[in-house]
Amino acid sequence: MNRKDIIRLFLCIFLLIVNCQLSIVNCQEAKLLPYGDMDQWIVREIKESGIIGGNTKYVYAIGPTDTIVGHIEYRNQGGSPWATSNVMAKVSGVVKTNNSVFPEKRGEGWCARLETRYESVKVLGLVNIEVIAAGSTFLGAMHEPIRGTKNAQRMLQSGIPFTQKPKAICFDYKIKAAPEKDRVRSTGFSRETTVEGKDSLSVMLLLQKRWEDKDGNVYAKRIGTVFQRYAESTADWINEATYPILYGDITSLPEYKSYMRIQEEDRYTLNSKGESVLIQEIGWGSPDETPTHLFIQFASSHGGAYIGSPGNTLWIDNVKLIY
Repeated sequence: MNRKDIIRLFLCIFLLIVNCQLSIVNCQEAKLLPYGDMDQWIVREIKESGIIGGNTKYVYAIGPTDTIVGHIEYRNQGGSPWATSNVMAKVSGVVKTNNSVFPEKRGEGWCARLETRYESVKVLGLVNIEVIAAGSTFLGAMHEPIRGTKNAQRMLQSGIPFTQKPKAICFDYKIKAAPEKDRVRSTGFSRETTVEGKDSLSVMLLLQKRWEDKDGNVYAKRIGTVFQRYAESTADWINEATYPILYGDITSLPEYKSYMRIQEEDRYTLNSKGESVLIQEIGWGSPDETPTHLFIQFASSHGGAYIGSPGNTLWIDNVKLIY
């Protein structure tokens, strides 16, 4: 081996050491989001209306360990920034629940299990209504009680105030993907139909700079972006999966996909008047701009409300941001 080869060898070894050290530093610098270890849960004990069976159901929320009994509209507890697709609905006085996000034991702690599943109800023991419910947990809030299936997104407050600029998101996950090549759409009010395309489990992070005009309309520019979709099962847990946050206009980057586009989905927030209004994402912000809000969402299906592949399951734990 000549002198140049020796130098190249030591340079490679040096770079490997540096990269390992950077990886360790990044892990050490990761900051757990509040309740991001998924170790604390609130159990809501809700008795559904007699006309649909009068069963007592258990609905779970991510927050300080507690039990809430009764038809009590849920609001985020104990400083938890997390909401889920688990809700109580009250339509024409009839109380019904949905639960598609569950606590599950993992080692000495807990994790979140998100499922896409059929949620069914029998009215007077005769009429069977069945809908597709995907499991979702996100930063924000849910406006309870749900009073209908029309424009379900309006019931979600998407995002929390946030002015920092982290480098990446890091979390543990495990996946069981349904084998079907197409998805199902079932709203409970029309015939079940097939939606073309395999279902995906998804992770999303948006950093937005939002503002409100004099009429209460809310606008936003996209400052930072992470989109990740999974279509295949994992053999076991993937620990400390790390995805860098892409800042500014990402349309020219090789990582860009069509579903990362501006206003790829309608999301809502409360304006200063307390009204649920559409967040009108109007363009890409500069990487130098400071965000005002952070939105993170994990979901067991993509494609919107009442669409998915029953059986899709996403486990999530230890959600952190790296600075």
